Amino acid sequence: MSDTPARSHGRKTLRPTLRPRELMEPDPELARAWTAQVITLLPGAFPGILGESLTGKALRDGVWQLRPIDLRPFGEGRHRNVDDTPAGGGAGMVLRPDVMGRAIETAQETAPQGAPLIYLSPRGRPFTQDIARDLARRPGVTLICGRFEGLDERVIEHFGITELSLGDYVLTGGEIAAQAVLDAAVRLLPGVLGNDASVEEESFSHGLLEHPQFTRPAEWEGKRIPDVLLSGHHGEIAKWRQQEAERMTRERRPDLWETWLRRAGKASG
Repeated sequence: MSDTPARSHGRKTLRPTLRPRELMEPDPELARAWTAQVITLLPGAFPGILGESLTGKALRDGVWQLRPIDLRPFGEGRHRNVDDTPAGGGAGMVLRPDVMGRAIETAQETAPQGAPLIYLSPRGRPFTQDIARDLARRPGVTLICGRFEGLDERVIEHFGITELSLGDYVLTGGEIAAQAVLDAAVRLLPGVLGNDASVEEESFSHGLLEHPQFTRPAEWEGKRIPDVLLSGHHGEIAKWRQQEAERMTRERRPDLWETWLRRAGKASG
């Protein structure tokens, strides 16, 4: 029997809310589904690529659900302003704390208990496979997509928000980063990939980059698949893959290599 929950009656869950719900929702709230909420000025950007391939199928099957929360309606005044000039001067605009605070409070009304609140920020902790695994074990996540020069620091402190970064570069907003974080977590949910072994063998699962992969034809442009992979000797194949994973990590990611050596209790050579 598949671990993937099947769509059926009785999956809806009811919550008290100050806002009336439509009698027929296009995306009804599903009980027990992993829940992602995204606070954004660009709700039309979602699900985006998440609606395709395996994550899209899992979304349609109710394995997980996505709630984009439009920040604009929480804005101030007739024009629904969401930002203002930086205190102390400087270029750009900063997202207002009162506006974002109202959006977060609304998101918390429907966030599952235990779902973390995360702000995608260049100054955040680097996002890793370990963090993706941790998110997949939780009931869901609420992500905040920054824009302009960022978010008023008081909001981050008040709500105890965790900051995550995809890398040492700056994007125009957090939407692309949010989709990357969700993709990394959703693919780890039971039944999404359909092959748990592939998750165990891929890059970062054991602290190393993944070994090289090959498929048919056996020879292409004068280059052959390594003989050991065609030998049928599973022990030798596993040994080759481990050696290649170590080689590629040592050559391409010395930072990961040093960490792996420390975890394995080996001296650096």
